[in-house]
Amino acid sequence: MTKTLDLHGIKHAEVDRLVENFVLLNSPPLNIITGNSQTMQEIVIRCLLKHSIKFVRWDSGVLKIL
Repeated sequence: MTKTLDLHGIKHAEVDRLVENFVLLNSPPLNIITGNSQTMQEIVIRCLLKHSIKFVRWDSGVLKIL
């Protein structure tokens, strides 16, 4: 089963730490649900790129870690 991090209701200031811990402590494949917030998506993508983690946009509001 694919582990999922749902960021609905999470404050933008907390997202970087949550995403970093989630992707570094779990093995792919993983899902990150960002919702439709452009700001939330940008924060998550910036964190993934910082760690050279490959991802794809799946649906609007979902990123899949490969």
